[in-house]
Amino acid sequence: MSIFAWDDARHALGVAEMDHTHREFIALADRLASADDNAFPALFATLLDHTRSHFSAEDATMKATRFSAIGEHIGEHQRVLMELRQFNRSVQAGRMRMARAYVRENLRDWFDLHLATMDSALAAHLKQIGKR
Repeated sequence: MSIFAWDDARHALGVAEMDHTHREFIALADRLASADDNAFPALFATLLDHTRSHFSAEDATMKATRFSAIGEHIGEHQRVLMELRQFNRSVQAGRMRMARAYVRENLRDWFDLHLATMDSALAAHLKQIGKR
């Protein structure tokens, strides 16, 4: 059952580092969506670590390039990381039901919207200043 799949037309932003990281996120989220109870906790922790690193790199890029919408974008990163950390605590304690629902029902839609709005604006900014 594939819930997450990379689609160049929908997901590619034309900034190599962002596209690479987003491909990794989608592949990991897809593995997580179909993981059994034995694999789910480790994969969820891996998704959290990947997302933390992903957001940290984007935040640093926004700061270094003086991206104008940095406040809203970083705020969204912080909100999602807080959700993932809360779910991870439950998952690591053996309570996976809500985290599974979050992955299957919310994460893809959030990612697609975040990519189409906030990340696409950042990608346009990076292209404008010559960073691809």
